[in-house]
Amino acid sequence: MTQAPATPKNGRRRHDREIIALAVPAFGALVAEPLFVMVDSAVVGHLGTPQLAGLGIAAALLMTAVSIFVFLAYATTAAVARRVGAGDLPAAIRQGMDGIWLALLLGAAVVALAMPTAPWLVGAFGASDTAAPYAITYLRISILGIPAMLVVLAATGVLRGLQDTRTPLYVAIAGFTANAVLNVTLVYGAGLGIAGSAWGTVIAQAGMAAVYLVVVIRGARKHGASLRPDAAGIRASARAGVPLLIRTLSLRAVLMIATAVAARLGDVDIAAHQIILSLWSLTAFALDAIAIAGQAIIGRYLGADDEKGAREACRRMVEWGIGCGIVLGVLIVLARPLFIPLFTSDPSVKDTLLPALLVVAVSQPIAGVVFVLDGVLMGAGDGRYLAWAMLVTLAVFAPVALLVPSLGGGLTALWWAMTLMMAVRLITLWLRTRSGRWIVTGATR
Repeated sequence: MTQAPATPKNGRRRHDREIIALAVPAFGALVAEPLFVMVDSAVVGHLGTPQLAGLGIAAALLMTAVSIFVFLAYATTAAVARRVGAGDLPAAIRQGMDGIWLALLLGAAVVALAMPTAPWLVGAFGASDTAAPYAITYLRISILGIPAMLVVLAATGVLRGLQDTRTPLYVAIAGFTANAVLNVTLVYGAGLGIAGSAWGTVIAQAGMAAVYLVVVIRGARKHGASLRPDAAGIRASARAGVPLLIRTLSLRAVLMIATAVAARLGDVDIAAHQIILSLWSLTAFALDAIAIAGQAIIGRYLGADDEKGAREACRRMVEWGIGCGIVLGVLIVLARPLFIPLFTSDPSVKDTLLPALLVVAVSQPIAGVVFVLDGVLMGAGDGRYLAWAMLVTLAVFAPVALLVPSLGGGLTALWWAMTLMMAVRLITLWLRTRSGRWIVTGATR
């Protein structure tokens, strides 16, 4: 019996199965992460307004740290996936261990720097006299969980590179559940107040890191990979992460500039902007899940010297990005009467919000392609180009956004500037993928 020849349709189905198998669990894990802060806010909010304000400031600082070091997940995913594609699982796990050791070193450095400077960091955020003590208490305790938090990022990258996004989902769900139980128990049962919330989060993070380490160590022992720190490997992981760090910081600068401009437009505009930004971040989780699948799949194909497979996977994921972007855009338009009342009842905020929200809806297909191509180039280990492209994007966006208030533009104009930012990213990423220079096959780039 002869085997049916491969067809483009069969190839698309194969890629679809891979994308769904990796992206759906990744989306669940991504959504679970911000729920930690939501649980803390819900529990601490019943203690009083100063406590909640203090938590808000400390949480913003901690989330900034997580976003800065997210390169630990991205760089590790690409490096491990290449080794998997090359059929060298011991080297793949060894590569992952280098990323985990780097995470521990960075975590220790952050604790050493942030612990004594916690009061200054809180003060820099303009905390009131009543909120500052609570913010400092929460921050100093939560800082102890940063090494575990960074290990979670690196270990998540290891498992994604091994084509496993289910385990991170299960760990995220377990961590969220443990955090919720510990928060209620320590805040109210033990009467520790806001300190109990911080300790609950630290314990949950440590538990998540421990589970990840058990999984990775078992894999290392199974395949005979060394667990000892390797200076050369750690330095290589750090070098791979620097360009992605630059990219991430540039993206954070874009969001900070947008928020600063919205604040200059007035209270109504900044309130509406925060609502839109929250929704924009939620849609980003869905698109980022496809990007994560792209990192793992593209890295594996390139590691296996399969240039054709990498190109076909890239093409199919772009189609997924466009499709998901269109669906999200339509959902934003259709669901706006349902979710806007959840955030505000102020008519002036609603009036300011609606036209800007339509801009966000229109831009979703662009965002879909941008996220996918970002993931493809990360999976290819093309971090230097991503850093350069994001710096160019920042250079274009910053003057346009800063001119919005002086030219009499409002929030809608600001979100057109955000759409311009995404369009510039699309152009730079599309030019790179079209050139084919990102395609470097082999176990290492």
